[in-house]
Amino acid sequence: MSRVSTSQSYDSALLQLQQRQSSLSDTQVQLTSGKRVNRASDDPTAAARAERALAAISHIDADKRGTQVSQSIMSQADSALGDAGDLLQRAHELLVEAGNPAYDDSQRQGIVAELRGIRDQLLGIANRSDGTGNYLFGGQGSAQAPFLDTPAATALGHQVQYQGALGQNSAAGTQPMPISLDGAKVWTTAPTGNGQFETQVVQSKGSAWIDAGRVVDPSSVNPAATYDINFSVAGGATTYTVTTTVGGVPTTGAAQPYKAGTAIQVDGIAVVIDGAPADLDHFKMVPSTQTLSVFDTLDNAVANLTTANKNGTQRAQDNVMNLRNIDQVLTRLQTVRASVGTTLNRIDSVDGQLDDQKLQSQSDRSAAEDLDMVQAISDFQNKQSGYDAALKSYSMVQRMSLFQYLNG
Repeated sequence: MSRVSTSQSYDSALLQLQQRQSSLSDTQVQLTSGKRVNRASDDPTAAARAERALAAISHIDADKRGTQVSQSIMSQADSALGDAGDLLQRAHELLVEAGNPAYDDSQRQGIVAELRGIRDQLLGIANRSDGTGNYLFGGQGSAQAPFLDTPAATALGHQVQYQGALGQNSAAGTQPMPISLDGAKVWTTAPTGNGQFETQVVQSKGSAWIDAGRVVDPSSVNPAATYDINFSVAGGATTYTVTTTVGGVPTTGAAQPYKAGTAIQVDGIAVVIDGAPADLDHFKMVPSTQTLSVFDTLDNAVANLTTANKNGTQRAQDNVMNLRNIDQVLTRLQTVRASVGTTLNRIDSVDGQLDDQKLQSQSDRSAAEDLDMVQAISDFQNKQSGYDAALKSYSMVQRMSLFQYLNG
């Protein structure tokens, strides 16, 4: 038969009372914080899950800041390229107007003045800041405006050169997004000619001029070949030969009768030479290169229009070349703008993915540490009732001593 002393009863009751009080206090803390896990010791596994979720949220927030910066800069770049495209469209209209054979040199000077203004506006756009001390077209970094007018032997007395670092910068993150554009690539690397080959005038003493040409059979094109069209005029008959040069080895075809305005075809490409060529007139077709600059295109157009006393054939030839080049640089800017638009769509997609990932991480963290308030209130009420009962029990035990019994 076991015996329970009075002091043992007191100690046991007091221990139970303290445990209930501690449990009630813990539940009260949970209700106050709204968290089931307030310390790692509350639930080590859940605390680790919550910590991983919190770290994921921090990384996602950093990625979102990167996408937001990229979105802002790419939106500005899209606007800048749109402005540049509008200016080049206007330049195209002016060059069409300048090709009017009824215009004289004085009438073309108004067009020249506007083209110079367009050129200066385009330079300003190319050097546009992104609002953070950097430049939209600064490439991988530029402490100063990336495009610089330098002295040169041109009609304007200067030439635009790119001073930025080639390439582009990207915001750090799991999916890096661009925060600048390669200005040299955007403004100075349009394809020359028609994009496949470039027609050139080597000598034209007659009234003949050559158009920009076109590809008629892509499968037959030899991108490494150059073609020389040489004219011979004898006894009132005009003929031409085409010399094809590949790898430094020329091959000359048989002489062909010339008919103005009729296409000359060779190796899947065709050009039209119109007018009346003189003996020894020489035209050329060379492979296109990615070297056409927006600014050089306008500078050359201005130079052509400011050269006085050109005949109608020379004006027509200038007009063909100027319009061809304007079309190429405009197409280049439009292509870059389309790429920027694709980047903006990608940013929207990535931003949406990051939002979904953040929501999932927040849900994981909530599931790991958040409190079920309804269940917690019920537990608190039960524990409070148990604590009240323990208090009453302890008070009754305190009165059950021999001395109190004898005194009673």
